[in-house]
Amino acid sequence: MSSDIHAWVTTGNGFDGYKVVRGLGIVRGITVRSTSAVGSFAGSIQQIFGGNISVYTNLAEQSRMEAYELMIQHAAQVGANAVIGMRYDATEFQQGVTEVMAYGTAVVLAADPNAQQLK
Repeated sequence: MSSDIHAWVTTGNGFDGYKVVRGLGIVRGITVRSTSAVGSFAGSIQQIFGGNISVYTNLAEQSRMEAYELMIQHAAQVGANAVIGMRYDATEFQQGVTEVMAYGTAVVLAADPNAQQLK
């Protein structure tokens, strides 16, 4: 099993061939982001023409990536080698200001010697 937690994050409840040997609780990463005045203006211009509003798409992706990395750091701090049940959540605090949270259950996984091997 790799020591890089990034490879061991799933929205599922486990990994085939591995068992949870210890649950370490919920881990999360939270970021609060807003668009700049320039970003809001650029987004407004893109809205006129329709389609993907790349200014907002990029902001959303950056926010999720930051929250995810913070969750990974939290998992490492509590001694996890994996995160299961990972999810994202977002809440708008006020117009243009959004909290993005990545969360899941930190666990310690070990290879399951009783698992059926895929052929």
